[in-house]
Amino acid sequence: MEKEQLEKLSSFIDANKGKRKFTQSVDLSINFSGIDFAKQDNRLNLEVRLPNGRGRETKVMAFSDDQKINAKLNQFGVKIVPGRDITAIAEDKTKLNELLEYELVAQPSLMPQIAKSLGQFLGPRGKMPKPLIGNFDGMLGGMGSSIYLRSKGKYLPTIHCVVGTEKMETQKLAANIDEIVNTIAKKVGKQNIKSVYVKLTMSEPLKLA
Repeated sequence: MEKEQLEKLSSFIDANKGKRKFTQSVDLSINFSGIDFAKQDNRLNLEVRLPNGRGRETKVMAFSDDQKINAKLNQFGVKIVPGRDITAIAEDKTKLNELLEYELVAQPSLMPQIAKSLGQFLGPRGKMPKPLIGNFDGMLGGMGSSIYLRSKGKYLPTIHCVVGTEKMETQKLAANIDEIVNTIAKKVGKQNIKSVYVKLTMSEPLKLA
């Protein structure tokens, strides 16, 4: 991020943070031009690992019946749900909504059952579990720092994501923003990024670029 943009971002965060009784998220909006997202090849479906994380504690839930996998999950403090509970969760609205509070992973052999029972709820929300394959230590360790950029709905030429919280240092927020913008630019071309805005949960947006 250029010096002028960094200074603008820093002044904006300082002017708007600490004004609510909760910790506000810092959100990024990127608008595009010259791209038809109705075409499958143009749609975004990217995972970006933020260099400085999202600034919040991440809770992970795993669907697993495998004792070896469960032993590893326990080391990471993961909440474990046995396969026999999947159907009951699908029939309970409260339990379904609880899933949205977690990053979800699953024993690979349970994925078909999850897709059948929970796919209709989790799929549109971009919350389908990741399969636990091979040495998954790195995946579990990095879940709190990854975000997912997906074209949704009517495939409007814009995308929104969280880049951190108001409590993070401006330089760390800037590095997260740069990582997202650069990743997207590799997919769509820098020339097709029309504008970049940042805002806190309850603030007006600031145009960065």
